Amino acid sequence: MNGVSDAAKKNDDKIIVRNRAARFHYDISDEYEAGVVLRGSEVKSIREGRVSLVEAYAAVERGEVWLKQMHIASFFAARAFPHAERGSRKLLLHKKEIAHLERAVLREGYTLIPLDLHFKGGRVKVTLGLGRGRKAHDKRAVLAAKTEEREALQELRTHRDRSQKR
Repeated sequence: MNGVSDAAKKNDDKIIVRNRAARFHYDISDEYEAGVVLRGSEVKSIREGRVSLVEAYAAVERGEVWLKQMHIASFFAARAFPHAERGSRKLLLHKKEIAHLERAVLREGYTLIPLDLHFKGGRVKVTLGLGRGRKAHDKRAVLAAKTEEREALQELRTHRDRSQKR
């Protein structure tokens, strides 16, 4: 027993931040969940929601996966030994997963993009997406499809509301 109940762990499973632009700019084919090596002050800043994935990306270097350009704001109580706000952070994955990601990035032209940062069982995890960049015309097509779907749902709701009022 580690002192944390199962109910507390379930309540702790939540998304901290999402990279909303990632699914717009990239076609995501595979997703991987990885642990993140962090210092205590970084975890405390993340718990406060002071983190951003806007410019973040992942890279495979010498058999290890690194998350780069993720911004974690400095923690006010850690002024003596502050962490680097945009430093590289090591990701924890299985050896086979790293080999697959390295092969996909180097040979097949994929990119590793962090999709979200979340807590799982009290630990900080990142969901990595293996994706290819979309062209401008692909982005327009996605926007058009979303707009069409949203308008169809809105029309369906108004039609349903009108029939219920009668």
